[in-house]
Amino acid sequence: MTSKAERALNYVVLTVMAVLVLVPIGSFLLAALSPNRSGSPVPFSQFAWGNFATAWRDAGFARAMTVSLVIAVCVVVGQVILALLGGFAFGVLGVAGERVLFPVVLLGMMISTEAIIVPLYYQFRTMGLTNTLPGIILINLGMGVPFGIFWMRAAFRSLPRSTFEAAELDGANPLQMLRFLATPMVRPAIYTLILLSFMWTWNDYFLSLVFLHGQNQTATVALGVFQGKFVTQINLMAAGGLLVAAPVLILYIVFQRKFISGMLAGAVKE
Repeated sequence: MTSKAERALNYVVLTVMAVLVLVPIGSFLLAALSPNRSGSPVPFSQFAWGNFATAWRDAGFARAMTVSLVIAVCVVVGQVILALLGGFAFGVLGVAGERVLFPVVLLGMMISTEAIIVPLYYQFRTMGLTNTLPGIILINLGMGVPFGIFWMRAAFRSLPRSTFEAAELDGANPLQMLRFLATPMVRPAIYTLILLSFMWTWNDYFLSLVFLHGQNQTATVALGVFQGKFVTQINLMAAGGLLVAAPVLILYIVFQRKFISGMLAGAVKE
């Protein structure tokens, strides 16, 4: 049983950590609402809420965020479907050659994007996929699916084998077991994968900078261009940064409990 002193110490540590996290966020928000170019804090009555509208208009975030949203949604849907299929195959069915194939999948997690970006660009240019949404979606899928398979394999392996054996005796095929049995049991892990996939895709800057330009630029690239133009206006830069970060923050707040439970459920022993 935890003593009162231990609980008090836990609360103190958590409070300190919360302050360390919230103070920079609060300072960033105050800078975004400041009417001063330097972003210096001002009283509530002087908050310049129009900074967000100015940043949205001048940076062209309407188009850029639409592009980012289309890319992120397509990547998340594709990654979750492929991760479920691959994770179920490796974690439950036991595919032929698993000892060779699974390390190959893990190799996809270890390859640095910077190491393959040049040949990847020339290959996609030859195929006519540069500066296209299908091209960048395909690249993000290729980068994210290995982790998704690894993550879902761990989740599926934590389920009792007897459940699938009983379903198989009842005549269920692998797809039916995946859809009606396994998927509902690993929903926290799926929610976590959705959130992580969306966050990584939405925050991508390097791939979008290399493969997309013009009307197809994403929100992060648009933010970089915007900051280059308004480098001396800290308030507008902060407002633009908050606008780009808002979708991820909102998604995390909505799925916070599911994300934490999914992270805990994913921490299983092989």
